[in-house]
Amino acid sequence: MLPKKITYLLILGILAIFSGFTYSQYSSNKKSYSNNIDGEVNRKVDSLLVLMTLEEKIGQTVLYTTEYDVTGPVVDKNYLNYLRDGRLGAMFNATGSAFTRKLQKIAVEETRLGIPLLFGYDVIHGYKTIFPIPMGEASSWDLELVEKSARVSAIEASAEGLHWTFAPMVDVARDPRWGRIAEGAGEDTYLCTKISEARVRGFQGEDLSSDNTILACAKHYAAYGAAQAGRDYHTVDISENTLRNVYLPPFEALTKQGVATFMTSFNEVNGVPATGNKYLLKDILREEWNFDGFVVTDYTSINEMVNHGYAEDLKHAGELAFNSGVDMDMQGGVYLNEMAKSINEGKISEEQLDESVRSILKLKFKLGLFDDPYKYCHEDTEKEIVLSQKNLDIAREVAQRSIVLLQNKKGTLPLKSDSKIALIGPLADDQYHIVGNWIARGDRNGSAVSVREALVARNSKFDYEKGCEISGDNLTGLNNAIKIANASDVVVMVMGESERMSGEAASRTNIKLPTVQQDLIREIRKTGKPLVIVLMNGRPLDLRFESEQADAIVEAWFPGTSGGHAITDVLFGDYNPSGKLTVTFPMTIGQIPIFYNMKNTGRPADIEGANERYTSKYIDAPNKPMYPFGYGLSYTTFDYGEVNLDNNTLTENTIIMASIEITNTGKFDGEEIVQLYIKDMVGSITRPVKELKGFQKIFLKKGESKTLTFEISAEDLKFYKNGAGYINEEGDYRLFIAGSSDHEFTNSFSFKSSQI
Repeated sequence: MLPKKITYLLILGILAIFSGFTYSQYSSNKKSYSNNIDGEVNRKVDSLLVLMTLEEKIGQTVLYTTEYDVTGPVVDKNYLNYLRDGRLGAMFNATGSAFTRKLQKIAVEETRLGIPLLFGYDVIHGYKTIFPIPMGEASSWDLELVEKSARVSAIEASAEGLHWTFAPMVDVARDPRWGRIAEGAGEDTYLCTKISEARVRGFQGEDLSSDNTILACAKHYAAYGAAQAGRDYHTVDISENTLRNVYLPPFEALTKQGVATFMTSFNEVNGVPATGNKYLLKDILREEWNFDGFVVTDYTSINEMVNHGYAEDLKHAGELAFNSGVDMDMQGGVYLNEMAKSINEGKISEEQLDESVRSILKLKFKLGLFDDPYKYCHEDTEKEIVLSQKNLDIAREVAQRSIVLLQNKKGTLPLKSDSKIALIGPLADDQYHIVGNWIARGDRNGSAVSVREALVARNSKFDYEKGCEISGDNLTGLNNAIKIANASDVVVMVMGESERMSGEAASRTNIKLPTVQQDLIREIRKTGKPLVIVLMNGRPLDLRFESEQADAIVEAWFPGTSGGHAITDVLFGDYNPSGKLTVTFPMTIGQIPIFYNMKNTGRPADIEGANERYTSKYIDAPNKPMYPFGYGLSYTTFDYGEVNLDNNTLTENTIIMASIEITNTGKFDGEEIVQLYIKDMVGSITRPVKELKGFQKIFLKKGESKTLTFEISAEDLKFYKNGAGYINEEGDYRLFIAGSSDHEFTNSFSFKSSQI
């Protein structure tokens, strides 16, 4: 038998001969290769497929974790044996150049065909340089910056041997009880789509064969964010119209963006688990959207179809998943252990297996792994790139722009540079929680900068007292906290959640700050000193109590590695906050789900002439939220002029230009996120009370004015109607342009079909 390395080189030569395209040609004419990549890759894949045994084909559909990191309930420690037998196509939770090179060496030099592994990892909001959690980052509404942070994440991850991230999460989420709301871009379909597109561009770059790009993964397909009662992994039961109008558009957009992979969700949709849902995976994803990448399950979700009561046993579950369109099994071991039996029994066709393997191999070729399996495994590059000062500076910038100023009574902020500060709170000197959840290889006890450290770095005058823990009932630091508050000019309290209080498997029925934190706030308020509350959290919170106690509230989310610097930059006005909420903050948990683009009822609370008692409202709370979608304050003020439309009639072949003058009328330079909302007045199915259809982020010096123009097209008015598809309907529409969703309509126009 020939040595494994020689066998591998021979196979590369055979592939080159079959494809008629050599590696030297690739190296000398990369542009030509790029232009012909799909055809050449298909020929190479076909050439390799004819050499593969059934077991080797099945192996390409198997994704297993190492014990290097644990991100789920099951770890099979036999992965090295499976790898040597050619029964693994991809691995996750293996990071670092040295470790991935070791595993890749086994795949390439110790297996019969030497097919390289694909290494994946949860690079959710940074690799080692950690950015704000995705919901926080989305609050910047800055698409260029979002793309830049994903690019940094890809560069760092690829430098440590990774090829693939399980991101972005594009689930529209409207229930703050759901912990994974932290991982997405909020409650709005349009904004979620734009943010997700930017993240895919950042991860995948312009050319997958580059040395610093990684495959993106659109997850969780589909409607995971609509889990009943906000309980993770729970049932989803929604109409086809809601599925198509709210939850699917971001996924469809990412297929057009060229996202490489999709991940199925844990939930069921209308009675069928997503991992066995042929309608989602074949009818829509493959046939309607023409997706040509591969589909991977979430962690053991094939196995869980037995718990759902949808599959008889694991073998049956594997057949349901594969025949519905799932190409790769994450960690379940079902394809590994059961698929050969199913093929032999005719329950799965080998031809369909070939198609799945073809999709997986194509991406390995496009990444360049067959040309150089170790291209991502260079320890010198790893040391040079990861956690570089350049990356930390970008993380600081992203964190600054993600912060939302929720309240600022009497101009409490920004602080004066010579203010004597009482720094109090369980998260004030914290490095562990500040980076949030899903932090990849981020360091919780070293590289992150706390608020206290940031104040030291800027030579601020302050005294510090923790006061209490994040939860529990220990208030032993209360007396000292009161003492330093009384001796201060202003109190800054850094409060919030622990990183485990949001994220996956972290649903909460109570979204208030823990009682011990509220007790501390109440006592410090009694000192009468100006009180600033800085929040670190992964979800919208019930802030009724805090809004009554505090003079200013700063929503910092979990801001990441450079978070302490970004927070103090905002507190002192070095950066004027510009973030806007991408999800509604309720007045009380009893309002949930609450979101800005709801539908009206037949008895809306504000209907003119109605008997007030018999309208759709609560008797113990208002309908309005605490802070609406799109809301966020600045240290300056902006005046919105009148909206002017260049035409009052829209057709399929025309556009309407809506223009408005924005003026900075305050004392600070600042940025404003200008938002366009439209309402369909009458539809053949009921329509939302308003919908975001455009936004622009602008910088204005104090006293400066700018005129902005938005384009409105027939595409902006389309919606899905079951039985008719995506349609436009003639009728009347209203719009407004403002700084948040909480605004009255100012203008009208009509849509008329130009078709005869």
